[in-house]
Amino acid sequence: MRILVVGSGGREHALCWKIAQSPLCDELYCAPGNAGIARVAECIAIKPDAIEKLGDFAEEQEIDLTVVGPERPLIYGIVDHFRSRGLTIYGPTASAARLEGSKAFTNELLHRAGVPGKRFKVFTDPAKAQAYIQREGAPIVVKADGEAAGKGVTVAENVEDAFDAVDRCMVEKAYGVAGERVVVEEYLQGEECSIKVFCDGETIVPMVPSQDYKRVYDGDEGPNTGGMGCYSPVPAVSPELLEEILSDIIYPTVEQMDEDGTPFSGTLYAGIILTEDGPRLLEYNCRFGDPETQVVLPRLESDLVELLLATAEGRLNEVEAKWSDDVAVCVVCASGGYPGSYESGKEITGLKEAQVDERVVVFHAGTRRMGRRCFTDGGRVLGVSALGSDFSDARDRAYSAVAKINFEDMYFRTDIAERAVGR
Repeated sequence: MRILVVGSGGREHALCWKIAQSPLCDELYCAPGNAGIARVAECIAIKPDAIEKLGDFAEEQEIDLTVVGPERPLIYGIVDHFRSRGLTIYGPTASAARLEGSKAFTNELLHRAGVPGKRFKVFTDPAKAQAYIQREGAPIVVKADGEAAGKGVTVAENVEDAFDAVDRCMVEKAYGVAGERVVVEEYLQGEECSIKVFCDGETIVPMVPSQDYKRVYDGDEGPNTGGMGCYSPVPAVSPELLEEILSDIIYPTVEQMDEDGTPFSGTLYAGIILTEDGPRLLEYNCRFGDPETQVVLPRLESDLVELLLATAEGRLNEVEAKWSDDVAVCVVCASGGYPGSYESGKEITGLKEAQVDERVVVFHAGTRRMGRRCFTDGGRVLGVSALGSDFSDARDRAYSAVAKINFEDMYFRTDIAERAVGR
């Protein structure tokens, strides 16, 4: 098979790394890719949202399967475009991708599906949003309604912070059109986890649970990021609790989408919070998570290409996913200043030394290569993933590898999977 992966981050590196291991994969391309991806796939200089150009490339190269990493091309309709040209592609249509593209759409759908949700209000007027916040009090959650690369969510501890979040979205336009509407939601308290499934519109095949770290600083302090690290499995999610999440949240969502004429195919990613009253949905994403993919795929023992192709072709009931009992931990190495302003172009050293341990993989997120040297080219630069027999083992391997890597102003959290080790 000739396979194309769309995207350029750590998630796409993990996808390419796993796809390249499949005996079904003969040729692998990635558009546009990065310095790490270039070691396992041929990188093509086409941007992820250049949908027509990607379709032209897939036709010209007779691509058998396209796998979309980031959310933006999905929301913009890459799946619809490819299917109209008779091309096989993994991911949801634009109408189904509204689960991530619009928080308001999702909350309304959940209400129809009878899924336990949160109290929420949608606003297009910042003054009305702030008046509502004043009445409700804090803590409270403010979200840009549209796609904001995981950065449009503010958990405000006080009313002033919530007002600032509304201003960032609607007045300062920090997230562009994504912030033209805001969703103000009740604050829920509890431990969070990520539950992802392969879904072909009817059949669901669960992936192993993971838990990520959104805040930039140790102790879950500071602003939200795209993710500073993660681990899998999640001790708090027992097999019984996972089944409850699937039956009470994910299955009803999939059934409602099918009933609405917008069946979901691809990776359905549920951000779940474990409250005292049971699991509740925080949000849906319509693609593989980043950096969750970097701990989920290393634990997959089945052929990823078989799963992706069966999902895209609507025959997921014919395959199964087998998972390792190993523990996986991923630590993100970021540019100093992220998620705010940061500098790129810093030389990265120690990559080869970091991967001497065969149970460690360094996934490139924001890198570029010049000759034989590698440089930073983004906020999140690397995801250092390690497998181990338990959390302590995997965590030690990951941080030992991180210690061998260096670039100017490199930053990483030091507490990834710490709570899991304690259990």
